[in-house]
Parts: sequence; C-alpha cells; structure tokens
Amino acid sequence: MTDETKAMKDSELDLPVFKKGKVREVYDLGDKLLLVASDRISAFDVIFEEGIPDKGTILTQLSAFWFDFFKDIPSHFITNKVEEFPEQCQPFADQLKGRATLGHKAELIEIECVVRGYLAGSGWKEYQAGGIVCGHKLPEGLQQSDKLPEPIFTPAIKARSGHDENVSVEKMNEIIGEELGSQLVEKSTSIYKRAADYAAERGIIIADTKFEFGKKDGELILIDEVLTPDSSRFWPQDQYQPGGTQPSFDKQYLRDYLETLDWDKNPPPPALSEEIRKNTRAKYVQAYELITGGKLEL
Repeated sequence: MTDETKAMKDSELDLPVFKKGKVREVYDLGDKLLLVASDRISAFDVIFEEGIPDKGTILTQLSAFWFDFFKDIPSHFITNKVEEFPEQCQPFADQLKGRATLGHKAELIEIECVVRGYLAGSGWKEYQAGGIVCGHKLPEGLQQSDKLPEPIFTPAIKARSGHDENVSVEKMNEIIGEELGSQLVEKSTSIYKRAADYAAERGIIIADTKFEFGKKDGELILIDEVLTPDSSRFWPQDQYQPGGTQPSFDKQYLRDYLETLDWDKNPPPPALSEEIRKNTRAKYVQAYELITGGKLEL
C-alpha cells in the first residue's frame, strides 16, 4: 500500500464542475453527472488533511454493488465502468478508474434520510436525554446498541453551521410536504430492511444508514452513495453485545479514536497517523469484502 499525498490536494479534472463535496467532486456532463470519490475522509463534519488510501475506490465499488442489488429501485446510477463514460471523460480514464460513477442528473431533495435499526451514535445520546429519538418515543430501559423493536426513520437537514441537524418527521414534512415525506419514509425504510436482511446473511449488522434522494422527470430516485462505510454503521454480528459501543467496519473506528483526543471537533483537525489511516482502510476493505463476497479490485 503506497502512501497517499495529502487528501486535500487531490487533482481536479478539466471538466465543468457541478459541486464539490467533502469526499466527492461532481462534474456536469449535461443531463448526466460524473461523481468522483476521493480518498478524503471527514468526521464530525471536518475534513482531514490526510486521506485513507483507496477509500474512494471502496466507496464507489460498494455503492455500485448495492445499486445493482437494488436495480428494481429507480436510481441515478448508470455505470461505474470508465470505458462506458462519455468521450470527454476518456482523457482522464486512469484517474477515474475504480472511483467514478456516471449518473443521471436529478433535482436534489435536501433531506438526509437516516434509518436506524439499533440505538447508537446521536440517537443513543438523544434517547439518554429523554427517551425520544427525532420525535420517536422509544421503550424505557434500552441500552446502548440495543436493537430497536422496528427500524425508525430519523431525517436530518443541513443547519447553517454546516453540521447535520436531526429533526422529526413532522418537521421534515413542514419543509417538503407530507406526500413527499411519506415517500421518503417508505422508500428508505424498505431499502434498509432489505439491505439489513442481506447483510445479516454475510455476518454484518447494519446498525443505521443514510440515503439521499432526488427527482428526475417527476420520479423519486435514489442518488449519491448507498450503504457504504461512510454512510452506515456496520457491526460484526459474531461480536455484537448490547450495552456499549460495538466493533465496527466503518469510520466509527476513526470517530472513537478522535474522541480520545483533546480536540473540540472544529477545524483545524488533528493529523492522522499512518497507523490510524492503515487501520481505517482495513475496516473499509473488510466491509467491502464481507458484503460483496469478492476481493477489492484496485
């Protein structure tokens, strides 16, 4: 594994820029978008200078697996095979291989659709404060990491500070309307349940995950990434023990490490050692290989 250059210095392509995100650059190809996943990593909405080697490839290939798994659900996904990209992308084929997705352009619905099957993260903190998670009243006496009676939909919006803000379904409906809100709840929960059942057969618990949706020609479609270690909590089933934090195959390893530091979770972030980066990469690779049943192709 070669050492990567500083994550924030990823080279850009000579293509029209549509949007720059924390992890991805998105390029405008007319009625299509080219999503390029970098090796950058963020935690607590702060981007780190150092990247996680091969992270962009892992996210792209795992998302491609899930888009194929859910091919009966309308999505933005067209292909992640560089040879099938438009001609204007071919000069950058070497840079794009393995880490880029061609997708349909869609109107973004600015709601992060979080589905929780287990009590963890911000959900656990909110439950401790009052027994409620994003407007859902939960049974008394639950422990950290407990499985919930039924998965719950807990939407989030982008606050002005840039941090995600958990809101209730009622608040979401005030923003986007009840009809669209109901569609997001149904779609997100259904996808989560199907994925969780599949992952359980592979020895992984999907504790929670985040989806994004858009509209294309009036139709609701799944967009962005799907069920990756960046957007989900993956726990090893054979080590699951409620009552505390769980071992994980995702960036929770990095978050847990950062919680041990004297850092206020605001920029500038602390430097990530080679060991932390190597261990984080190993978690991502393990998640990919357990879920897909195949080896990561670089």
